[in-house]
Amino acid sequence: MTNQAPGDEPVFFVDTYVTITRDPRTRLVVAIGGDDRAASILQRTGGFIRHPGPRGPYHRQPHVLSAEEQRRGATGAALALMQAGYSVHLDPGLNTLDTPDEGRQATHHYLDQLTERARNADVGPELAAVLTEIVAPGDGVLPRLGDVLVAVWMSWDEHLPSAGRTAAPAERLIDTVNSLSHHTQRLENIRDQAARPPSAPSSRATATPVLVAGRRRR
Repeated sequence: MTNQAPGDEPVFFVDTYVTITRDPRTRLVVAIGGDDRAASILQRTGGFIRHPGPRGPYHRQPHVLSAEEQRRGATGAALALMQAGYSVHLDPGLNTLDTPDEGRQATHHYLDQLTERARNADVGPELAAVLTEIVAPGDGVLPRLGDVLVAVWMSWDEHLPSAGRTAAPAERLIDTVNSLSHHTQRLENIRDQAARPPSAPSSRATATPVLVAGRRRR
């Protein structure tokens, strides 16, 4: 941001902003933004590699890194970028300086807030907004829970043969994940119905039957 006279609007340079986050589809850690100097820092301190993308090149970590290696590299790169004067948004899930208890407390606080919003919501858009937090693709509570369960199933299924264990529990787990996905879709439909405006009452008055010459006429 440049120095501005008091009262002027700030001017931001996009190249000084870097976002480091985890792609929800591939689970790769990606870095978007920055200039050539930022790219050098990402590569030297975070293990990132330059990769072509549909809207221009970006940086990502290699596939072979473990989850902990991803977090250490992302946090190290973010700190180095900030020391070099860049503005950095680091996904909280990649920040090794956050303790697990802090993440758990933040999750509980978020769910408590959703519960309170649901208790105080009126029927309609407010309830639909709460349901959206639960079912939103990618970031909703249930889709994220599904991601966790799929990761558990993949790890379980990979180690079952070598451990000499039956595959039945893992198969029941993936069936449960599929059921969760089905129920999430049902909740999406319920959310859509809750978001609809109430139907306007009909303006047509109901005619009152009139008895004429021994028969009813409308």
